Amino acid sequence: MAKLIRALSADGSAMAMAIDSTDIVSRLEQIHHTSAVITAAAGRLSTAASMMGTMLKAEQDTLTLRVDGGGPAGVILAVADSEGNVKASPQNPVVELPLNAKGKLDVGGAVGRDGALSVIREMGLKEPYIGQVPLVSGEIAEDVTEYYAISEQTPTVCGLGVLVNPDLTVLAAGGFIIQLLPYAADGVIDQLEKNVAGLPPVSSMIRDGMTPEEIVKRLLDGLDPNILDEYHPEYRCNCSRERTEGMLLSLGRKELDDIINEDHGATVCCHFCNKSYTFTEAELIALRDSIPTGENGGEA
Repeated sequence: MAKLIRALSADGSAMAMAIDSTDIVSRLEQIHHTSAVITAAAGRLSTAASMMGTMLKAEQDTLTLRVDGGGPAGVILAVADSEGNVKASPQNPVVELPLNAKGKLDVGGAVGRDGALSVIREMGLKEPYIGQVPLVSGEIAEDVTEYYAISEQTPTVCGLGVLVNPDLTVLAAGGFIIQLLPYAADGVIDQLEKNVAGLPPVSSMIRDGMTPEEIVKRLLDGLDPNILDEYHPEYRCNCSRERTEGMLLSLGRKELDDIINEDHGATVCCHFCNKSYTFTEAELIALRDSIPTGENGGEA
C-alpha cells in the first residue's frame, strides 16, 4: 500500500512530504503495459500529482498534471484528488530509447524538452485554475520545481524516482517535496540545502527500505519536524457507466444520430483504466431521445 507523510518544521518555516508510490506505479504499469522509460515518466508524474493533490484545499477538488514536451512519449496526464489518489494516461505507452549518458532511463528524451508542464486545478469554480511553465528538462522533478518557483513563487525542491526491473515490473517508486514557507530564516535555508545535498536518490531510499516518515525527518533534520498527516493513496479511476452516459449526452443529438446511423452502437474505453463501456443501438437511441429538442451543442 502506498504511503504519504507530511511534516512541518517546529518553527513552521518549512514543509516536507514524502511518498512511497511503488504500488501506484506498479498498477499504472499493469494497466497500460508501459515500456520501462514510460513507466518511469508516467510514474514520476503520477507520484508528483499524488503529493500535490494532498495540498488541495477542498475535498472535492482535483489536480491534473499534463506534460507535453514534443518527445516520443506524447502527452502524459496524471489526475489526483485531495487524498492523493491518482490515475494516469500516457499517450504512447511503449517507447524504446537507449539509456542516457548516466546509464539511466532517458525520461527527458522520451518526454522531450520542447513544450510545457501544465497544472490544472478544478476547484468548483466556473473555470479551472491553469498554471503552465516551459519544461526545464523533461525529467519531471525539475519541471515541478520550476512550476512552483515561477507560478506560485514558492521555493521548492522536488525529488522523484522510479526503478524498473528487467521484467518491466516496478522495483521501487517514490518522491518528496520540500517547501520554504514565508519568513524562513537564513539558518533554516542553509540547513535544508545541506539536508537535500546529502540525500540519496529517492527511489534508492525506497528500494533500501526507508519509510516516508524517515525521509521527511531526514529532509527536515535539525529543524525538529512534526508529522502532520498520513495518507494511503492508490491508483484509482472514478469512471463509471453513468459518467460515460453523461459524456455521450454532451455530444448532442446530431452527433449521437451519426453514431447510431453509422455504427449502430458504441464502445467507449477509459484512457485511465482501460475499462470499456458498451452501448447498444437501442441504448443510444434512448440517450438521444432524452435530450430536449434544440439542445445540440449550440444547434437550435
